[in-house]
Amino acid sequence: MKLTIHKKIVKDVNGNPKEVIIPWKEYKKIEESLGLDLSPKAIEDLKQAKIDRDNSNKDAYVDLESI
Repeated sequence: MKLTIHKKIVKDVNGNPKEVIIPWKEYKKIEESLGLDLSPKAIEDLKQAKIDRDNSNKDAYVDLESI
């Protein structure tokens, strides 16, 4: 997915960049892409899934046919 960000850079009195302003819709797309919109439960489920995968715990997974 290609994402174009339309940003405004806010500078201090010396011309140093301090903040960036982006449109809300673009922010939400970035947030979703990074997974920052996930609930604490979803994050814990993903962490547990990674542990199960790393430990080759196949019992923790279900077949696609059963979904």
